[in-house]
This record gives sequence, structure tokens and C-alpha cells, in this order.
Amino acid sequence: MTQAADEGAERTWCISEVDIFRDLDAREMDAIAAAAPMKTYGTGELLYSSSQPSEVLFILKKGRVRIFRVSPEGRALTCALIEPGTIFGEMVLLGQRMYDNFAEALDDVTVCVMSRADVGRLLLSDARIAARITEILGRRLTDLEQRLSDSVFKSVPQRVATTLLTLAAQSRPRIFGGRSPEIALTHQQVAALAGTSRETTTKVLREFADGGLIRLARSRITVLDPGGLTDEAG
Repeated sequence: MTQAADEGAERTWCISEVDIFRDLDAREMDAIAAAAPMKTYGTGELLYSSSQPSEVLFILKKGRVRIFRVSPEGRALTCALIEPGTIFGEMVLLGQRMYDNFAEALDDVTVCVMSRADVGRLLLSDARIAARITEILGRRLTDLEQRLSDSVFKSVPQRVATTLLTLAAQSRPRIFGGRSPEIALTHQQVAALAGTSRETTTKVLREFADGGLIRLARSRITVLDPGGLTDEAG
């Protein structure tokens, strides 16, 4: 690869393989990359909080991000789990508001950050990208409605099992006959996603492990019996 090609790949690294940009040409990719500087965050860092509002769009390239809100009583509700290759953020133009939400890095995270003006100029002006953004936000709203329903109607073990199944589906090996899906999260992080305490989550996880549904290791959970977990999820 030539030096010019290397430099071009470096410029567009953050938006390459992001679904909403999948059919853009090199010139269009360069324009978006130039408007979206890269930032990194460590595990547990907040990318966004209600005390530090900023109307920007995040393009997630590496790592996972949890969007959550906290009730007046101090209970945290996970609104979304953001995977690499998609977008999130406070952006009125997109009909998406963070309100009093927080965005937390579950791993070491790399994002590209785009301003409101550049979102309007480069993304919403392109019908292909605008339609894909609308689709993403629609799926996210459906997911939030399901999470709200689970928080009201499901028991803690059911919520923990549902959380594990969701995470396992995202990490499942794509090759037939591959190893069992592994979830690289601590008990505290699983508890946060399930909306319960770490102590309760640890108790439930140990019960699942004793039942042969999962295997526990340091900051890692291996799903051994997805069918059994599905039964536990109700």
C-alpha cells in the first residue's frame, strides 16, 4: 500500500465499516472523516452526562457504550447498549435527545465526534444516510420500550438472564461449531445493565453457574446453555 493510500485509510478509519456509510465513495468518506475527529475513553469513563450537555453526534468505532438514566431514588435504568459501527448522542436534528441520560464506556472506547452543523451538512442532506439513521433510532426506541417493560414485569433473575442472552447474541461466534459465546463484563457491569445490585447479580450468576448454564471467570462469562438461559428469562 502506498503512503497516500495509508494516509487515506488512516483518515477514514473511524467511519469505515460503519453501516450508515456503507455505499459512500472515497470523496464522501473523506469529507465526513475530516468533520469527525477521533476521541478515546477508558473503561468506566462518561462520554456524556446531563451536567455537561453538548449537541454532538458520536460515531462508535471501538468498544461498547451504555446509555442510562438515574431516577430520583438513585436507581439506574439502562436505555441502550451501543455496539461498534453505529451512532448515538444528543442531536435535536435527528429527533434524538439524551435529556438527563448518561453515556458510559463499558470498554476502552474510540469514537468520532461530529457537530450539529456537520450532521446537517453531511449526513441529513444525504437521503441514504438519513434513512438509515431513522431506522437505527426506530430500533433503539423499540429496544427501550422492551427494557422498560422488563424492568416492571420481570424478576431480577429473569432480567439477568435476558441481559446475558442479549450480550451473548452480540458476541456469538459466526463460524458454525465455534466456541461458546463469551461476555467480557464484570458482575458490576452486568448488574448495571440488568438494573439491580452487584451483590444480587453475583448471587444469580452463581446459581446459573451451579445449574450449568454459564461458566464464570474473572471479568468474563461464558454461556454454556442458551436454551436454559432462555427458560430462566421467562
